Amino acid sequence: MEVIQISKRTARRFVMGLQGLWPGRRWSGVQGTDAALHTIEAIQLDPLNVVARSHDLALWGRVVDYRPEHLYQLLYTDRRGFDYGGGLFVYPMSELPYWRLHMRRKVQEPRWANFAAEHAHILEQVRTELRQRGPLGNRDFTGNARVNSYRGSKDTSLALYYLWLAGELMIADRKGFERIYNFCDKIAPPELNYMAQEIEAEEYFARKAIAFLGIMRERRWAANVSDYIQRRIDKTEAKTWLNRLIEQGEVAQVQIEGSTEGWLALETNRPLLESLQCGEIPTDWRACLTNTTEEAVFLAPLDIVSARGRAAILFDFEYIWEVYKPAAQRRWGYYTLPILYEDRLVGRLDPRLVRSTMTLIINGFWLEEDTLAGDPSFAEALGRGLARFAAFLEARHVNIASITPQALRLKIQKITGQAVDVQV
Repeated sequence: MEVIQISKRTARRFVMGLQGLWPGRRWSGVQGTDAALHTIEAIQLDPLNVVARSHDLALWGRVVDYRPEHLYQLLYTDRRGFDYGGGLFVYPMSELPYWRLHMRRKVQEPRWANFAAEHAHILEQVRTELRQRGPLGNRDFTGNARVNSYRGSKDTSLALYYLWLAGELMIADRKGFERIYNFCDKIAPPELNYMAQEIEAEEYFARKAIAFLGIMRERRWAANVSDYIQRRIDKTEAKTWLNRLIEQGEVAQVQIEGSTEGWLALETNRPLLESLQCGEIPTDWRACLTNTTEEAVFLAPLDIVSARGRAAILFDFEYIWEVYKPAAQRRWGYYTLPILYEDRLVGRLDPRLVRSTMTLIINGFWLEEDTLAGDPSFAEALGRGLARFAAFLEARHVNIASITPQALRLKIQKITGQAVDVQV
């Protein structure tokens, strides 16, 4: 098959469209949240709650009227997904049989194999307690010894983590963000509680590595697949494997205008890429309410579209999550979020929610191009975005004093002030 030739604009529209961010939110409610999870394939969880948690912000940007309880229901009541891994992502429950291979190989790593051998009695103690009293969280165990690990300070907490990594346990519930564990066979639907054949699982992840990102650098494919399948892939195997997928018509090679690198997409997305390159937008991407030209969206810190350098690749936009930087070293702000307008990232804002007064404070605001501040269409879109953001956070007041110039701030006040008290 021929290499697909696309512009950078097509590339970012393709990725955002697959992710449900563009041309606007196309899902709604609990069912829409379920559709979003299964379409975008994974959402990274994070405990920080400056305004809202990153995973909730990610779904808010994709699902009309999203509420955090929607995801809770899907994970811990309906069992439509499961949370797993050191990076802690949510995956559709239908993927569990493939992840079983990852889980088995993960605990074969020397550090975990040694832990299991040295703490066999603690592992059995935890299993016994769970059988008798489960489901249980870390706080339900006293622990017999202190351990030096960022995964836990008690031997029992590390044992719980090990059994979860191994797939013997799953997260049955959460109290706040604390994990409550139980045995997998008490949580996973019986029809999904098995391990896929090795070759089947490896082939699945070879495709998922591309599907999750939408489009990815060819040189990164082997490393990503290796992370999924938990084994090394040397250059010879990687080349042979990828060439086979291309020859079989499962993977397409892509060239992005202005890039000297080779890129990959799933072959099934060739017609979509070609239609987007021609300026066509799929009808099933139609927004439920407003689109990103009519209403700006603030992307989550860990959104796959913009995190980990993707913003630079797709948008020529620098984005760094600065929560772990000392204040003096921050270029923007503690919890800065990218602003999506039309099909571009046009700026950043640093929000904070003061819960005692339910006041949303915009600590900082930075546009990539100063001329955009004078665009009345952008002002209206930003005002609508802030109004929806405040409603999601249940804020009663919004302080936008940091937004400049004054003319833009006053336009935002007029629009956002129809829904919430705005302080300028």
